[in-house]
Amino acid sequence: MIGPFLRLTLRGVADLRLHPFAQLLTLLAVGMVTLLTGLILLGMHNVNLELLKSRGKVEFQIYWKAGAGDAQVEKDWQAVRAMDHLDSFKTFTPRTALTELATTLGETGDFAWLADNNPLPYSGLASFAVPPEAQREGWAADLLTRLKSLPGVDKVNYTPFQADLAQGWRTLTGMVVWPVLGFLALVVSLVVHNTIKLSLLTRMDEVEILSLVGASPTYIRWPLLVGGLVQGILGAGLGVGLLAATHSAIADVLNFPPFLIHLHFLPFGQVLALGGAVTLVSILSSWVAIK
Repeated sequence: MIGPFLRLTLRGVADLRLHPFAQLLTLLAVGMVTLLTGLILLGMHNVNLELLKSRGKVEFQIYWKAGAGDAQVEKDWQAVRAMDHLDSFKTFTPRTALTELATTLGETGDFAWLADNNPLPYSGLASFAVPPEAQREGWAADLLTRLKSLPGVDKVNYTPFQADLAQGWRTLTGMVVWPVLGFLALVVSLVVHNTIKLSLLTRMDEVEILSLVGASPTYIRWPLLVGGLVQGILGAGLGVGLLAATHSAIADVLNFPPFLIHLHFLPFGQVLALGGAVTLVSILSSWVAIK
């Protein structure tokens, strides 16, 4: 039993040499569809990375009172570092804050004349990454209250919009983006199906001759199905390869001020799912066509 099926499988692979122009067009169509879908997924993936990097994370800009002593400020800094879910905490003394300001402004930021009479207070930038199970309505406001209650703190600034941005994007994704991607997947399926069906139609005479000489349906269909499988694998591989080349060319296209965005490639799981989905559609399209 294994021998005949193996021979039919090998014949299905070898038959790809027949009608090479049609096979090439089918391969290119499957590859282009894979590339188009991959580019959309790549865009979605990077938008998610940029917008969801602040998921559960809020940054607080903390300013201490002008008269706060070094000992009090250091004690408050230790209290902030001891808070739960602190992701990072960058502190600035009046001197380092003045240096940072001068560096940011470049050549126009020469504040050496303020060194002996520095008006800048102690400050800090605290970033809290709260896990999903700890998030609740008002948790950022609670953190704000705790930070303001520190003895030496004068004021604390933060952007409430930052905490809600990720949740709003997830809602938009669920309501709009994924249905659009689902519709695109349907269109992709139809394109691949029709392309492979047209490719199989070029072998209609061969199928009719095999039927007339008494060949079994399995003997006729299995090589054609194997051909669809191979076309799906090769087309998906071509599309993923083109996607990787495109990503390599555009990875740093937005990596300049003020964006500073490096485009990341799709995770391995998504690449595997993309290739598997295209291959599966190719197999199903071949099966429907040969029926």
